[in-house]
Amino acid sequence: MENQCIEACQRGELNTFGTLYEKYVKNIYQFIYFKVHQKELAEDLTSTTFMKALKNIKNFNREKASFKTWLYQIARNAVIDHYRSNKQTSDLEDAWGVSDDTNIERDTDFKMKIEAVQEYMKKLKPEQREVILLRVWGEHSFKEVAQIMGKTEASCKMSFKRVMVKLNKDFTPLLALLLLLNK
Repeated sequence: MENQCIEACQRGELNTFGTLYEKYVKNIYQFIYFKVHQKELAEDLTSTTFMKALKNIKNFNREKASFKTWLYQIARNAVIDHYRSNKQTSDLEDAWGVSDDTNIERDTDFKMKIEAVQEYMKKLKPEQREVILLRVWGEHSFKEVAQIMGKTEASCKMSFKRVMVKLNKDFTPLLALLLLLNK
């Protein structure tokens, strides 16, 4: 179904793009939100991602990457472009320090655990943080993570392994499980 929608879009039948949008919008939004921690900004960048994908759908080549991987590359680049053009307000490295007052979690204990995970994630190198986001929350294979980030599969695996080893040392098993299961 996905390939048929892509082919139709590439032929100029752009009305089928809605199917692709519906399939990926939630995951792309979550990926962006985890990077920017601002609801409105995440919504804007998600919109930008899909507009760029629609505009460039004719250039998509499934032999180079899956549509999902291509879409995540666009989303990642949209975030990077945003921070490059808005350096005066914040830096990509500092994005983990930004909080959003419209936090969905209402339970105080759960919120405190989420904050602990966010603090832990802030301490990671940006590349490690991105590998975790893509691998755990984005549910991408290491091959897809490598394609999205422009890295080798081996370096992504090593980065992920290092974080997981450190995570198991630094956190109780319950909090480590929360990090891995919070999607």
